[in-house]
Amino acid sequence: MADRDFDVVVYGATGFTGTLVAQYLAERSKNASFRWAIAGRTERKLEKVAAEAGLSDDVARIVADSNSPSSLAAMAARTRVVLSTVGPYARYGEPLVAACVAEGTDYCDITGEPEFVDMTRAKYHDAAEAAGVRLVSCCGFDSIPHDFGAWLCARALPSDQPMKVEGFVRSKGTFSGGTWHSAINAMSRLRETGQRRPPREPATDGRRVGGVKSGVHREPRLDCFAVPLPTIDPEVVLRSAATLPEYGPHFRYGHYARVKKVSTLALGAVGLGAILVGSQLAVTRNLLLKVKAPGDGPPPEERAKSWFEVVFLGESADGTTAKVIVGGADPGYTETSKMVAESALCLALDRDQLPARAGVLTTVTGLGEPLLARLRNAGLRFDVV
Repeated sequence: MADRDFDVVVYGATGFTGTLVAQYLAERSKNASFRWAIAGRTERKLEKVAAEAGLSDDVARIVADSNSPSSLAAMAARTRVVLSTVGPYARYGEPLVAACVAEGTDYCDITGEPEFVDMTRAKYHDAAEAAGVRLVSCCGFDSIPHDFGAWLCARALPSDQPMKVEGFVRSKGTFSGGTWHSAINAMSRLRETGQRRPPREPATDGRRVGGVKSGVHREPRLDCFAVPLPTIDPEVVLRSAATLPEYGPHFRYGHYARVKKVSTLALGAVGLGAILVGSQLAVTRNLLLKVKAPGDGPPPEERAKSWFEVVFLGESADGTTAKVIVGGADPGYTETSKMVAESALCLALDRDQLPARAGVLTTVTGLGEPLLARLRNAGLRFDVV
C-alpha cells in the first residue's frame, strides 16, 4: 500500500455525484495532505470535470471502463482505495469489486441496491477477508446516518439488556438521473432478488438480531405517522448489530418515514405503488427511465434548500431509554458526496485506527469511530440527546 501512486481514486468522476465528490476532495485537499486522482471512461470528460472543479495538474486523470477489466485492474493497482459512484451497481459494479480484491485495494461506494450488496457478500467476502481488503458499500445517505445513528443509540443503552431501536426519517430533497435509474432497475427485480437473498450473518456469541414487525401507525412520541421504509438501511443496521456486542443479547430495529399528514401518506402510497407496478413491465419501465437521464441532477440552488433529519428512539428491557438525532443538509448529493469522500479518506489514511476486520463490511463495522469523528468534523450532526 505505501508505495502506490494514490491514496484515493474517484471512479465515476464524470457523473453527477462523482463530480461533487471531486469538488469536495479538491476543497478538502487545501487543508489535508493526500494523493488522489479522478477516473472515468473518457479523457475529454475527465478534463471537463477537472476544469469545472478547479483541479490542479497534480490530480491525475485515469481512463477506466467497467467493460474493460484490464483497465479496472490497472487503476486498482495504483491506489490504496477506489471510491466508486458508477451505478446502477447491480449492472456495472462487480468487475470493479473483483479488481479491487485481486489487487489488494480497499473499496467504497454509495449504492443502496440490496442485490449488489448481497452479491458482494456471497461472492467476495471470503476472498477479501483472506486478502485483508475492506469492501464497504452504502457510504452515502444509504446508509451512514442510519447505521451510525442506530449504533450510537444502542451504545446509550445497557449492553446486557435486550433492546429495541427505531429510526424515523424526515427529509426534503430531490434525486438525480442515476439514482432514479438505480431505483427503477432495483424495483423491477424485487421478486427475483427477494427469492434468492442470502441469509443474514449469524450474530456473534449466541446473540439475536431482527426487525421490528410494524405497519403504518401513529407515533405519539414524535406526533407523526410512521411508515415502514423498504430501503437497504435496516439490513445494514442489522448486519452491524450481528457483529458487535454493544447491541445487546437481543437487538431489534425498525425503520420508518415520518409523515405529518394523512393526505401526504395517501399520495405517497399511490405514487410509490404506481412506480412499482410500472417498473415490472418493459414498456412502462422504459417510459419511467426516460423521466430522468443518467448524469442529470438538482442544481446548487435546489440542493441548498434540501435537508434531512433522522431521530432514533431506543429502549432496553429494563426501561432505559435513549434518543439520537442525525442530521445534515441535502442528503442525496451534498452530504452523500461528503460522506463517501470521508469514508475513502478514512480507509486510506486512518488504517492504524480502524477495526481489525476485512471482507464485506458495513460502515460501522469497517470504519467505526474514525469515520464518525471525520463526519462530525465535516459538519454532520450525530447527537446523543
